[in-house]
Amino acid sequence: MKAEPVPRWERTLGAVVDDVGEPGTSHAPLGLQLSLTSGGRAGTQLTAKPVRPGKTGWIAGGLSWGQFAMAYYMHEYRAEQVRALSEFYALYQSGSRASSYTYYGGNSAMNLSDFESQHLWTLLDGLRACGIPILNPGKHRGEISPPVGAEFCIDVTRTSSGGLRLTPLVRLTEDERAITPVIFIGSMAHGLVFTAPGDSSTGNGLSAPIRLARLSTPVPKNLQELVLSEKAITVPAADAERFVDRFYYQLRRRATVISSDGSFEPPVVSGPSLVLNATYQPGHELALGWEWSYDIGGTARRVAVGSTGESWRDADAETAAVAEFDRVVGELGLELTLPAHPGLPGDAAARLTGVDTMRFSTELLPLLSDIDGLLVDVRGTPAEYREVNDELSIGVSTEAGDDPDWFDLSVSVRVEGNEIPLADLITALTREESHLLLASGAYISLDKPELQALRRLVGEARALQERDGPLRLSPYQAGLWDELASLGIVHRQAAAWQEQVDGLLRLDSVAADPVPATLAAQLRPYQRDGYQWLAFLWRHRLGGILADDMGLGKTIQTLAMICHAKANDEEAAPFLIVAPTSVVPNWVAEARRFAPGLKVASVSETRRRRGRSLADIVDDVDIVVTSYTLFRLDFDEDYSTGTWSALILDEAQAVKNHQSKTYQATRKLAAPLKLAITGTPMENNLMELWSLLSITAPGLFPSPSRFEDYYAKPIEKGRDGDLLGQLRRRIRPLVKRRTKEQVARDLPTKQEQVLEIELHPKHRRVYDRQLQRERQKVLGLVEHMDKNRFTILRSLTLLRQLSLHAGLVDDANWQIPSAKVEALIEHIADVVGGGHRALIFSQFTGFLGTVRQAVTAAGYEHCYLDGKTRNRARVLDTFKTGEVPLFLISLKAGGFGLNLTEADYCFLLDPWWNPATEAQAVDRTHRIGQTRNVMVYRLIAKDTIEQKVVELKERKAALFSSVMDDGNLFGTGLSADDVRALFT
Repeated sequence: MKAEPVPRWERTLGAVVDDVGEPGTSHAPLGLQLSLTSGGRAGTQLTAKPVRPGKTGWIAGGLSWGQFAMAYYMHEYRAEQVRALSEFYALYQSGSRASSYTYYGGNSAMNLSDFESQHLWTLLDGLRACGIPILNPGKHRGEISPPVGAEFCIDVTRTSSGGLRLTPLVRLTEDERAITPVIFIGSMAHGLVFTAPGDSSTGNGLSAPIRLARLSTPVPKNLQELVLSEKAITVPAADAERFVDRFYYQLRRRATVISSDGSFEPPVVSGPSLVLNATYQPGHELALGWEWSYDIGGTARRVAVGSTGESWRDADAETAAVAEFDRVVGELGLELTLPAHPGLPGDAAARLTGVDTMRFSTELLPLLSDIDGLLVDVRGTPAEYREVNDELSIGVSTEAGDDPDWFDLSVSVRVEGNEIPLADLITALTREESHLLLASGAYISLDKPELQALRRLVGEARALQERDGPLRLSPYQAGLWDELASLGIVHRQAAAWQEQVDGLLRLDSVAADPVPATLAAQLRPYQRDGYQWLAFLWRHRLGGILADDMGLGKTIQTLAMICHAKANDEEAAPFLIVAPTSVVPNWVAEARRFAPGLKVASVSETRRRRGRSLADIVDDVDIVVTSYTLFRLDFDEDYSTGTWSALILDEAQAVKNHQSKTYQATRKLAAPLKLAITGTPMENNLMELWSLLSITAPGLFPSPSRFEDYYAKPIEKGRDGDLLGQLRRRIRPLVKRRTKEQVARDLPTKQEQVLEIELHPKHRRVYDRQLQRERQKVLGLVEHMDKNRFTILRSLTLLRQLSLHAGLVDDANWQIPSAKVEALIEHIADVVGGGHRALIFSQFTGFLGTVRQAVTAAGYEHCYLDGKTRNRARVLDTFKTGEVPLFLISLKAGGFGLNLTEADYCFLLDPWWNPATEAQAVDRTHRIGQTRNVMVYRLIAKDTIEQKVVELKERKAALFSSVMDDGNLFGTGLSADDVRALFT
C-alpha cells in the first residue's frame, strides 16, 4: 500500500526538531564513558570515549573522537549531542599535552588527566544538559555522579615531643570528610578522581566506581605528589618557629591549613596597610618613601614597598590595596601630582626640594591624611609654609656709572622686609616655576602679572646688552625703564638719567619751542610737531630717526631745528649733513631758500682734488653738506678731526649695511646729536633698522647679534609673540614717522593700476627657453644662498631684463618687438594728448635707452636722467620750468632728492622686490605741492618673473608696515624660499 505523503507543516517542524526527521525515524543518542586505566610508565590515567546504545548496553560501536572532528558526517546521531561532544574534543585538543592529531575513524580514547582547561567542568555540565550521560564502565555501569567540591589541606598537629606533623589531605568542602585521591586532572590540578570510604578497591582505585571532585584552588604538581604518597612531614620542636616564619605563610596561600586536633594555633596576620613616610630635613628638603604595614600576632611589621623575601606578605592583597589607593587618589585628582607611587618599586621613593616640598606640604599632605587605610607618618619639623603675595614690593633705581652714556640699573624685590636675590627670582621665573620659596617658609606665587613682566623686562635688558655683566640701561632705553618703573617703586635715579628719560617718555607733552624767526617758511601742523621733536633731541643731545613718508618736508623740519639751535647758541659748531651726491645741491638750495640766515658750504670734491683741508672750508659756516662717498673717502683726514654740533644723514638707508665702511665712519664720528632722515628706515630686514638706530641711539640695542637673535629672527619668521609690539614700544620715542595718509589729507588722490603685457610670440619663445636654463641652474644653488648669491642674483637680473626686451640679453634679438615699449608709446599718446606730463622709470639704463629711441621716433620731446648725466641740475630745471611732457629717469639716479610735482603721471617699466624703491619713484610727483590727481601705471610682463617679483615686493612691504606703521606681519627678507618661488 502506498504511503501517504507527509504534510508540509510536519516536514517543517521535523526540520526544526533535531531528533525528529521523517515520520517513523529517530536519531540515536550518544554518551560519554570514563575509565581508569593503568598507563604503564604514564601511571594511572582517566580516559574518556564516546559511546552509543547497543543490544546489551552502551558500546563504542565504531565511534571514535576523530569522527567528531568532521561531525557533519554523523547524521544518524542527535545533532545537539554531536555538537557538544565536538566542542568537548576541540577544547581537549587545544590544551592537551598529548598529540592533537587524530585521523578520521581512529578509536583512540581521550586522556582527561591531560585536560588543562578548567572549562572541563562546564563542558561536563553542558553534556549532561543536552542528554549525554557520563558513564562508569564494567561492573559499575551506570551514570557517574556529578562532581563535588573539594579542597587541598595541610593538617598541622603537635607531636608528643612538641614538634609538628604536617599531613597532606583532600577533603570535601560540603562535609569536610577526607577522601582518597586516585588521580589528579591537569598539571596544575583543578580536579581529581577519588574513592570514598566503603568503596571496594584494589588499592589503586581502578576497580572502584569513578567519583569526580572539582578543587576550589588549583594544586601544583609537587603538592599532588605529596598527597598521593600519603606521607606526613615531621618538623622537630626546635624548628617549629622557623617553620611558621619561613613556610607557614606561603603554605596557607597554596592550601587550607587546618589543625584537626586543635593543637596548632598559627599567628593571625592582618594587613597589608599602606604607609607614607614623610621625613622633613633642613633646607626645605623632604624624603618620601612607601611601606607596607602588617599585624602579625599583635606585632606590627613594616617593610619597604618593592622589597622581597618576607613570607608573611600577601602579594595579591598588596596589589588590591594599591588599586584601591589609586581609585581614591584619582577621585581626588592627585594622580598627576603625587611625587611617588607605591605600585612602582622604582618610583616608590622620592626626594623633594624647595617649592615641591612646599606644595606637597600645603596641597597634597592634608588630602592624603584624610584617605582611609593610608597612614601618613611625618618625621622631622616642617617649615611654617604661608603665602605672602600681598607683602610683595618691587623697587627700581638707576645710578651714574663710570661710562657717562650708561647708568647702572638696580632691581629689588622684597617680601616681609627681606630682599629676594634677583638672580634667584629670575631663574625661578625663567624655569616657569609656580612659586618662589623663602628660607622662612614664606612663598609668593610667580603667576603674578608684575613678576612675569619683571622677568620679561630684565630678560630683555640682559639679552640686548653688548656684553655680560651687571644690568645697565642707556637713556635711549626709556621705554624699557618706563615699563620697569610701572611695576613698583622708583627708589632713586640719577639726575641726568631722569632729565633725559622723562623727556623721551613725555615727548607729546614737552614744552613747545616756538618756530625760529630765522626760518623763512610756514610749517604745517605735523611739520611743527616734527620740529618740536627734533628740538627736544637737540636740547638733550639725543639722536633719532625722522622717518616721515616721502614728500612730507623732512628737509624743512630739519632746517627749522638747525635754526633753533643757532638761535640758542650762536657759537655752536657746524652741522654736518651727509646725503647722496644727487641730493647735495638740493640741500644747499633748500637751506638758502628757507634758512637764508645760515651759512652753507657744499663739499663736492675730495681733499686731494680741492687741494685744501676741510677745516679751511667750514670756517665760519653753519652747515656743511657733503656726499656719502666723499665722507667715506676723507673721513680719517677731514671729518673725524672736526668739531660738529650734529651729524645729519639724509636718505639714511645709504648706511643700512652695518658692515660697510660708510656705516663705520658714521659710528666713529664724534657728535652730540646724530639724526637719520629717511622715508624707508627699513627696506629688506630688521637689521637695516638696527643699523640706523645703532648710529643715532647707540645705547638702545648695543649688540647686533643679540638684537638679531632677540628681535629680528623671531619677528621675520613669524614667531614673534608680543615681540613686534614690544619693539614698536622701544623705538617709539626715538623714531618719528607720519604717513601721507595720516597728515596730508589735502594731498590729491593717487590711483595705481597694473598693466599686464603679453610678450610677442618670438619674445615668448626666447624667454621660456632661457627660463628653463636658469631654473635648472638656480634651484641647484639655492640651498647655499650666501655662497652662491652672486650667481643667483645674476640669473634673476638676466630674466628681469629678458622680460623687458629680448635684445638686452642677446644682441641678435634686437629686432624682436618689445610689447612693453609698444604699450608705453600707446599710453604716452593719451597722456600727452590730454595735456599731462609723465615720469618714466626703469632700473635698467639699457632698456631706458631703448625707450628713449622709441619716444624720439614717435616725435615726443623729453628729458633724460641717469647716473652718467653731467648737467643734472640743468636737466631738472628744463623739465620743471619748460613744457617738455616726458621725463625718462633711471631709478637709481632719480629715486630720491627730486621734487617733480609738475608731472601727474608715473610709469614704472619694471618691478623690483624692494617696495621702497618704487615708492620713492612715485613720490617724486605725489608729494606736498602736487595739486592734481596722480596716475601710476606699473607695466608687468605676463607669465614672467616680473609677476613673481610683485608678489615678493608685497610681502616685503608688509614687513615694513608691521614695524613702522602698526600693520600686520606677513613678510620676510629675501630667502631661499623666495628665490624658489621666483623660479617656480
